[in-house]
Amino acid sequence: MRAPVLVSAEDVCKRYEDMVVLDDIHLEIREGEFVALLGPSGSGKSTLLRIITGLMAPDAGSVRYRGQTVEGPCPHAAMVFQTFALYPWLTVQQNVEIGLKAAGLGAAARREKALRLIDLVGLDGFEGAYPKELSGGMRQRVGFARALAVEPELLCMDEPFSALDVLTAENLRSELLDLWADHRIPTRSVLMVTHGIEEAVFMADRIVVLSRNPARVVADLPIRLPRPRNRKQPQFLALVDRVYRILSDGDDAATESDAARDADAASGAPPAAPLPHAPIGMLSGLLELVSDRGGRDDLYRLGSELLLEVDDLLPITDAAELIDLAKVQEGDLCLTPLGRIFAEADVDQRKRLFAERIRTLPLFAVILRVLQGKRSHTMRREFFADLLAERFSEPEARAQLDTAISWGRYAELFAYDPAAEEFYLEEPAAATPGA
Repeated sequence: MRAPVLVSAEDVCKRYEDMVVLDDIHLEIREGEFVALLGPSGSGKSTLLRIITGLMAPDAGSVRYRGQTVEGPCPHAAMVFQTFALYPWLTVQQNVEIGLKAAGLGAAARREKALRLIDLVGLDGFEGAYPKELSGGMRQRVGFARALAVEPELLCMDEPFSALDVLTAENLRSELLDLWADHRIPTRSVLMVTHGIEEAVFMADRIVVLSRNPARVVADLPIRLPRPRNRKQPQFLALVDRVYRILSDGDDAATESDAARDADAASGAPPAAPLPHAPIGMLSGLLELVSDRGGRDDLYRLGSELLLEVDDLLPITDAAELIDLAKVQEGDLCLTPLGRIFAEADVDQRKRLFAERIRTLPLFAVILRVLQGKRSHTMRREFFADLLAERFSEPEARAQLDTAISWGRYAELFAYDPAAEEFYLEEPAAATPGA
């Protein structure tokens, strides 16, 4: 008999201005499950987590907790944040007690429970310390103790280990799993947002994978490996590789993005499909490495060798696919004929190839058309930022322009003066866009 459903998301949608972030999300979490939520950077994982806990309302659909619609913060859920989120003017004990105080628990009962949890997470002796006196790992232990103090049935974690060094994060993962496996915490289920594929396979009973632009559930994988798990075990490595393939291979969303990009280029509208935030040096280096290995290599192996998490590696592969230098096939990065030429070319040839590939992308076509059309061949950054703000959030609009500036300067399509915050053409006649 299957365990009862603790929380369910049904037809959940969320949009910011004109951008759909979450689209038709269906998700169930049952008692006794440790569920990891994976997806590319910007896919809406944290947004979905906040909707499930009631910290944010969906624009459509609903979230139910034990069959009851969640309206406002769910009293049976607690959150552990990525950035510790401790009150710096309160001691460790006071930080742990704060949720208990809000729940109306008396001082003696608060103190007893807080001290027990502080001991449980390995901070005995630091009850009177302030956050500034603690290391990152110790501060996150306080975050765990504070979340567990209210005895949540559902423990939600938003990339709880990403701000920690590798050894501290590994230690905390193992300790949390021990507490979970030994039933030493009251939590019935755990929902963790992560960008680490290995972390998800190591910790979770299920991995739910989201696509991007907009986010949809594209996979729901059970992890049946016994605990404790061995990262070098063939079955473990095979699962990691499988998740890499799911995240990196194209889906219907990619086709929709391509169609949107083509429509934008034709209309001259600000682009809806974002540029991947890939540094040129990393893109060139990755293509060179794959070229030296015969033009094809496994993405999981590449990420492990280069110490890159999936959120760092996928923008580079997305950029390579966008400009037809490589394709992702069955979890492998495969160079196209043009990609092989690029990898073996000298610096000047690479710049020319790169310029030819990006000049017709919508954002670059708009920038070049505006610069070429002005008598001074200059335009303020603010103008393009306002155009992008019609399609993207303000932070993403800034990031898109920063990426465009980096790519455009490398390709010598245009120049940029950071002091004046102006785009300009150095050779206007040669820079006429083809779009």
